[in-house]
Amino acid sequence: MMANYSFADDLRNVALMDSGNFQKTEEDVRTDVMRKVKDQNLPIEPKQVTVQRINTPGMSALYIAADYSVTVNLPFYSFDMHFNPNSGNK
Repeated sequence: MMANYSFADDLRNVALMDSGNFQKTEEDVRTDVMRKVKDQNLPIEPKQVTVQRINTPGMSALYIAADYSVTVNLPFYSFDMHFNPNSGNK
């Protein structure tokens, strides 16, 4: 859970930094997110990361989301925890 909180913070930072850079494509932003995934050692593939850039006159927004599950193994019991961190920047 702590890695997910830290990753959600990373998503906010990526959205903040990349929203103003209009030369970065959605794939470039996804690459930046995947660097953070690697840093946090999370089981996320690039296809699980959603990136949407919305550019209208006078406003630019960047939405980033990830959808993943982690299996938690306890003695005699295991279960999946589902996470969907997201962040947007206007």
